[in-house]
Amino acid sequence: MTRRQPSSRPRRPRSANARHQATGRLRIIGGEYRRRLLPVIDSPGLRPTPDRVRETLFNWLQAATSGARVLDLYAGTGALGLEALSRGASEAVFIERAPDVAAALEANLATLGANGQVERLDAMHYLTHATATFDVVFVDPPFRQGLTTPACHTLESRGWLSDDAWIYVETEQELPPEVPRSWQLHREVHAGDSSGRLYRRKPSPPGDAC
Repeated sequence: MTRRQPSSRPRRPRSANARHQATGRLRIIGGEYRRRLLPVIDSPGLRPTPDRVRETLFNWLQAATSGARVLDLYAGTGALGLEALSRGASEAVFIERAPDVAAALEANLATLGANGQVERLDAMHYLTHATATFDVVFVDPPFRQGLTTPACHTLESRGWLSDDAWIYVETEQELPPEVPRSWQLHREVHAGDSSGRLYRRKPSPPGDAC
């Protein structure tokens, strides 16, 4: 077999933005946008919730997403918030501070024509002052950065949650979240090195700390 000789043609320099180009696809599992495939960019630490886990989660939630106001904290690809919009959520707010990731999410919302808003902010900065209450909240921060517990307690203490809100928290398996006492564990799922837990909020009596 003849070995091909290396080309003498100079190689084109790789674009500085090449690492932010779409390298994967996000599949909407159910609802209005079922089976739609959306581009996902290559960005460090971007870790979409696996299809199987999303399917399990939304089977648990069922009708809870219909007409709900949704907050997707540490949104990344927006997989959870987009799925909620597909399944009847009235609106969704996505919090994502990485400009390239946020831009890709905005493009996907436009492609779907979905009622979503992307806030390009640090999640904890966003949570400082409540501007609305949400019925369904997804908390899926980067792993091993100590972000989960502060986010959960700030959601509760700053008044972001409706009285009977659903909160889904995804963490590394070895570090289960410390959540407010008013959050009751409903279901949990484990996949790979991550665990997902769905909580239902039951407001504490007046004066009872979270």
